[in-house]
Amino acid sequence: MPESAEQRHNRELIELLNELRVALPGVQVLFAFLLAVPFANGFPKLSQTGRDVFFAAFIATALSTVLLIAPSSYHRLRWRQHDKERMLVVSNALTIAGLGFLAVAITCVVYVITDFLFHRTWAAVFTALVGAAFLFLWYGLPLAAAIRDSRRSRRAR
Repeated sequence: MPESAEQRHNRELIELLNELRVALPGVQVLFAFLLAVPFANGFPKLSQTGRDVFFAAFIATALSTVLLIAPSSYHRLRWRQHDKERMLVVSNALTIAGLGFLAVAITCVVYVITDFLFHRTWAAVFTALVGAAFLFLWYGLPLAAAIRDSRRSRRAR
């Protein structure tokens, strides 16, 4: 028996919440790490570029936290208001943006730590590799699949 629109909305909401349960602990651990770093003994040794990239990571992590927790707040404030379809669309967009900021934050942290431990050249190389991995795995693969599916459905008509 095919699922009703309400059943589909409920299933999609559960899927979204489960995905957020995976992302949020990582964001929270990263944010806690970034809060402690400026108070560490080695922080004054960071170059101005390192400090700028650190600040970008800090802000990106804060924004990621805001965006990834926002669907829960939206759900609580709109509870039983019969707009699950809109809530899912908004929450999906917030989650995608939150994951984007998380990718930026992690990439920035890779730069800061690699620059601190080794050299700016290695930092640039590994930051580019990590950034490319995020772009390919988090966005490229799903978007390529969407384009492929869209082309198939047009050919099937």
